[in-house]
Amino acid sequence: MKGPVWAQHNRKQTHMAATNGTRAGVIGLGAMGLGMATSLLKAGFTVVGFDPADPARERATDAGVTTVETTDAVFADADVIVLSLPTAQHVQTVVQSALGANLLAQGQAAKIIIDTSTSEAATSRALSAELSAAGHGFLDAPVSGGPAGAASSQLSVMLGGEAQWVQAAMPALEAMAAKIMHVGPSGAGNVAKLVNNMLVANHMVTTLEALRLGEAAGVHAEEMLKVVNAATGRSAISEIHYPNWVLPRSFDSGFSTGLMRKDLRLARELAVEAGVATPVADLAATLWAEGHSGLKDSDDFMLMGDPEVDRLSAKEKN
Repeated sequence: MKGPVWAQHNRKQTHMAATNGTRAGVIGLGAMGLGMATSLLKAGFTVVGFDPADPARERATDAGVTTVETTDAVFADADVIVLSLPTAQHVQTVVQSALGANLLAQGQAAKIIIDTSTSEAATSRALSAELSAAGHGFLDAPVSGGPAGAASSQLSVMLGGEAQWVQAAMPALEAMAAKIMHVGPSGAGNVAKLVNNMLVANHMVTTLEALRLGEAAGVHAEEMLKVVNAATGRSAISEIHYPNWVLPRSFDSGFSTGLMRKDLRLARELAVEAGVATPVADLAATLWAEGHSGLKDSDDFMLMGDPEVDRLSAKEKN
């Protein structure tokens, strides 16, 4: 199965029935992981979860998730395991721990790992090959839609992996997502997500540039945005992010500047490996850097788009 799964809603009742008796695990119970865990609960899965942070485990317990003390305990108890982790290294460490604990051995009942982290294609491909040889599945499945999408089963998922594991994972995927796109073999989902987030980083800079130009030339940002969104310059940044988080000045999208910098770095590293020039992304990375933008890694990435602040030149820092 390849290409967008546009017919998923027609099959959802069938897959919901398939959740009976299936135990799902979620490792990483932050804003995204907890939202996915609650979506799995609502779909009829029994859910076990782990997070190293006590407050995250407490929130998950309050939501109905059975929390455990180690990542290995999740693998021991679940049939399908969802990972929502910061980096590829975290993914590697968690899976290798389960392998070392003989929880993903050959001959055991097949387990499927759905890695929703924005990870790296090379890591996903290596883990997929190792687990496939032992009879288990690994899907790189980065997501878009933020914490609100995770909690409301409205995520978009970009899938990389073997078709048999995609089909087997579909009940869990459909519990969490409204759009599921199988874009290719292992690693393809990671590539698609990095390319998408590279565009998001670029779009934030170009939209900010455009709105500041409009303001300086006498058109308020709100009015300029109406024109952009009715014409051909629009993007998700201008249509969704600015109206919801920038112009209201809440700056609370739930996605940090540090994560955007990480994704942009990984996309540029991928471009180097592929031998593709990315001059716009290279400039965007300079503009997103803390020394230029003044934003800390912990700041919400929506702050980069604030039209009331000049983050694109150094003149206000002198």
